[in-house]
Amino acid sequence: MEVIYEDNHIIAVNKACGEIVMIDQTGDTPLIDAVKLYLKEKYDKPGDVFLGLPHRIDRPTSGIVLMARTSKVLTRFNKMFQKKDQIRKIYWAVVDKAPVPAEGSLEHWISRSTEKNKSFAHNFQAEDSKHALLQYRTLASSDNYHLLEIDLLTGRHHQIRAQLSKIGIHIKGDLKYGFPRSNPDGGIHLHARKVEFIHPVRKEPVVIIAKPPDDPLWNAFLKILGEEG
Repeated sequence: MEVIYEDNHIIAVNKACGEIVMIDQTGDTPLIDAVKLYLKEKYDKPGDVFLGLPHRIDRPTSGIVLMARTSKVLTRFNKMFQKKDQIRKIYWAVVDKAPVPAEGSLEHWISRSTEKNKSFAHNFQAEDSKHALLQYRTLASSDNYHLLEIDLLTGRHHQIRAQLSKIGIHIKGDLKYGFPRSNPDGGIHLHARKVEFIHPVRKEPVVIIAKPPDDPLWNAFLKILGEEG
């Protein structure tokens, strides 16, 4: 577990591919329990440690997960996540095709199948669908892959994965949304790279950045961007 930001009110961790944020049917230890244990041991806290989760990211996705250390901050975070303009969420995705144009926006309506644990993007307002909007730009390309930066303007289930798949672009390793092969670790090359917000207590700007997983493809793109190390 990698803690990348911590104060008296907030803690943020860089989630690894394959980690679950909350308890699910697998019975695997969720990230929130690991963070509670970390806080309990670091600060020698008696009894249960409060930790609130205002958002989550998919199990195969890596990157930033924000958590609230007090109920007051959790309430404020919940309100911030409900409003599009109060928390900026930037993702990186390694994909198999370059989008045309290289920079633009995607707007769809997304419906969710709980039975398949999958979302579907539509060009029309389908029944029980929700509006989905993101902006993207191509940051770099290699021989076989392309690195996209995605500004997620709405927070729908599997939104980035579903919207990219809709236009024929697939995230490396994402079998569920059309990539032909899985990654060795079972994860996908989608990374919650950066969050920006006004601190819910201190009222100061906060920017948190998470380094992608240590693998050859991510490292190659970091080198292209001049960010290795």
